[in-house]
Amino acid sequence: MYSYFIRRFLLMIPTFIGITFLCFTVTRFVPGGPVEQAVLRYQQAMANTSEGGGGTSDSAMEQGQISEEMMQQLKAIYGFDKPFYIAYLHWLWRVLHFDLGTSDTYSRPVWDLIKEKFPISIIFGLTGFTLSYLICIPLGVWKAVKHGSAFDTGSSVMVFIAYSIPGWTAGVLLLMLLGGNAFLDIVPSGGKESGYITEKSKLSMFLQQGALAVDLPAEIRSQYPKLRDNQQISANHPAFAHVPSEKRFQLKTGGHADLNFVGRLLDSMWHMILPVFCYVLGMFASKTVLMKNSLMENLGQDYVRTAFAKGLSERTVIFKHALRNSLIPIATGLGHMLSIILAGSYLIEKVFNINGFGLLGYESLIARDYPVTLGILVIGSMLKLFGNIMSDVLYCIIDPRIRFS
Repeated sequence: MYSYFIRRFLLMIPTFIGITFLCFTVTRFVPGGPVEQAVLRYQQAMANTSEGGGGTSDSAMEQGQISEEMMQQLKAIYGFDKPFYIAYLHWLWRVLHFDLGTSDTYSRPVWDLIKEKFPISIIFGLTGFTLSYLICIPLGVWKAVKHGSAFDTGSSVMVFIAYSIPGWTAGVLLLMLLGGNAFLDIVPSGGKESGYITEKSKLSMFLQQGALAVDLPAEIRSQYPKLRDNQQISANHPAFAHVPSEKRFQLKTGGHADLNFVGRLLDSMWHMILPVFCYVLGMFASKTVLMKNSLMENLGQDYVRTAFAKGLSERTVIFKHALRNSLIPIATGLGHMLSIILAGSYLIEKVFNINGFGLLGYESLIARDYPVTLGILVIGSMLKLFGNIMSDVLYCIIDPRIRFS
């Protein structure tokens, strides 16, 4: 068994090279890359300058031409001055040294951009992953117990209808129905937290005490030069402790940071309702049906009939004996928890304007920001490869009958 996992780990190397080489090659030959976009921006800027100066269109075209020397400089800046296989080897060498390059759009290291999205993606991914198990396992068990009943048939219809609807499509429909004041104003129209809380908002009761920046002592105020005189600060601000008690008041408006812990928690949960629902929408069918079929298969085994023959109750046989073995296929999916950071769909995060891993990848693809796109590919492929191996390890641990030899 150990030799099997050693081979799996060694197989990750050519698999990773194959995935990254294929995608890297595509970025080299697909039209509309960063060099072409830089040339287009330059031509548009020169054309606008000529129009503002009253120049003719012919002169604008002449000014917008890119010299061969400038074109070579642009290719060198974006790394297109070498053959694609040489450029790939240089890129792979940097990746092995944990250098994913610098974003062409944000002019920041790709690692910094990705690390900013980790907490957001982990929260949404872990929440969706956990809810899918907490809902699908009991639903699958109940469908197996009530096999052939009206509940089983009706729930199967609902499950497969939900499975057939893409998550981002469901998100658009739910936003039109429940958010944005279109029909019902129940949930926010997007984002991961409230930007501004008014007096009419139900969250206003969770606003903390505040004060005006002008009421800070002069020596403290000098440490925060960006604060305006009429700007409000909440109890979360480090300078609030120096405000005289008679100058403090209860905030009536504010933002997410001005809420207390309970308010911030409720605000985040309020914004997570629809996105998380759309994340797990497609998981219902696969996990529910897998749980049902696994339990029904175990209920037909000899050890279950033997348990019934011994006089054990149906509840004991199902939940103490059959359910344990039925959870093996479900439990092995826990290995994919490594990839929960990518659980959010690109389109779902775009629909709900969630500034996470998916939205970063979507915007990078649209802007042809290849360093960020390839950086996300590196993270995603490694998480998937390690997740598959962890699933096999869990399968061996949970079911001792399995041996990879």
